[in-house]
Amino acid sequence: MDRRKFIKNSALASSLFFVPNFVKAFEPVTAKQLGYKRLVIVQLAGGNDGLNTIIPHNNDLYYNARPQLAITKGIIKLNDDLGFHPSLSPLRSLFDNGKLSIINNVGYPNPVRSHFRSMDIWQTASSSNEYLQSGWLGRYLDQHGDKPYNALEMDEQLSLAMKGEHFNGIATNDYKVLYNTAKDPYFKKVLNYNDAHLSEHNLGYLYQTMIEAESSASYIFENTNVKSSQESYPQNGFAKQLKSVAQFINSGLDTKVFYTSLGGFDTHASQNNKQTKLLSQYAESISAFVKDLKRNNTFEDTLILTFSEFGRRVKQNAANGTDHGAANNVFVIGKNLKKAGFYNDLASLSDLDGNGDLKYNVDFRSVYATILSSWLNVSAEGIIPSKQKALNFI
Repeated sequence: MDRRKFIKNSALASSLFFVPNFVKAFEPVTAKQLGYKRLVIVQLAGGNDGLNTIIPHNNDLYYNARPQLAITKGIIKLNDDLGFHPSLSPLRSLFDNGKLSIINNVGYPNPVRSHFRSMDIWQTASSSNEYLQSGWLGRYLDQHGDKPYNALEMDEQLSLAMKGEHFNGIATNDYKVLYNTAKDPYFKKVLNYNDAHLSEHNLGYLYQTMIEAESSASYIFENTNVKSSQESYPQNGFAKQLKSVAQFINSGLDTKVFYTSLGGFDTHASQNNKQTKLLSQYAESISAFVKDLKRNNTFEDTLILTFSEFGRRVKQNAANGTDHGAANNVFVIGKNLKKAGFYNDLASLSDLDGNGDLKYNVDFRSVYATILSSWLNVSAEGIIPSKQKALNFI
């Protein structure tokens, strides 16, 4: 059938424009068995203030730079120099028991202070002057993926990080809705319209995409344990994401990468109240998630990475907030960390870059490369564009 004639004459064709984003670009690739270990990404969107997250409580320069913003009460002192924001108290036991590694001063050369551009850099693992159309996790799927459900994002939109050159993950914030959409009568009628379309140049890719989408939706629905989690989670959107991830992991779903996010960290004004609330949501939700995994004996095979696209300026601004900065801290949570606690010292507060920001000394791509090689047991070559020094936290 001619493509133009098909679109013009078929009422079913119009329904394709309402198929959600999870069906995009599921091209078949050569099956390569992924490892059993799972990676959970947590993105703190907006640029979390790392300096008020991991607090240099014994440093006068910190208090002088932030006369209104510096945390002075309730600091959870982790050593003589650094401590948690009070809202991170649910993570204290993870720190004390060697299940949390905090990597300070993570960034990249020539940092960009635009949210969108810096997030693209973090998600693609590019240099600051390099523009890539695929994400580092998408390229991992390109090389080692088997099915689209090998990587799931708990959202309606798929992040650039999860898009490969040939293979994408799936974005869904409700696997039941995902399944029901794939079973929509229009969807089914198009799939059953004529198998011959699969061999046609113009329509074959679209049909293959839809077939992969339906297959993935069915697999997730049919293999997810529908009984409620026995763990009590906070009542917020981020906790809901993690609860879904725990359900997928505890059901034995063949998914190796999960992507979650918590937004709202762009704190140019009245930062303290906003960040206090957000860090509470983060810490309480992560604590419940880890307990859920432990209860089901899946924590040992799960690694949790938390990052934000940049930190904040060391000096507070006139609106009792902080402006866009550069280097930041990264949290890694897991059962068998080689380097728990603080991986490295906080950068100097007296030796800042020209914009008044902390200087980075750990390239974020070396964190990714280490996770790929030491956790997912694959080579970083072809996934991380530049060769990076391996770290020793896992």
